[in-house]
Amino acid sequence: MYNKVVLSGNLSKDIEIRYTQAGTAIGNTSIAVNRKFKSATGEQKEEVLFIDLVFFGRTAEIANQYLRKGSKILVDGRLKLDSWTAQDGSKRSKHSVIVESLQMLGGGSIER
Repeated sequence: MYNKVVLSGNLSKDIEIRYTQAGTAIGNTSIAVNRKFKSATGEQKEEVLFIDLVFFGRTAEIANQYLRKGSKILVDGRLKLDSWTAQDGSKRSKHSVIVESLQMLGGGSIER
C-alpha cells in the first residue's frame, strides 16, 4: 500500500505547538489550497480546501519558529483518519496530513 500526499498552499492559521511528556514537539495548523477551473457554462470558478496538518519533532519547532498565517509552504506526508464520539453520542471523523517533509516557499523575511 502507498499513502503519500503532496500539498502546496498558504497556512490558514498560526501553528499551535505543544510537547509530549517525553519532550517531543507536536505542531498543529491547517493549509489552504485552491484550484481554479472553468464551470460547464465557461465561468471561471475557484475552489478552496482547508486541510489540517500535524508536524512532529524538530520539524514542528522549525515550523513554529519561522512560519505564520499566510506563509507559503510545500509539504509531503501521509493521510491519517481520526475518529471519535462527540458529546452528543454521534460518531465524528476527520482527515489530517502527518507532515514528513516541509519546504518554505516565497522568500522574504518573516517577522515574529
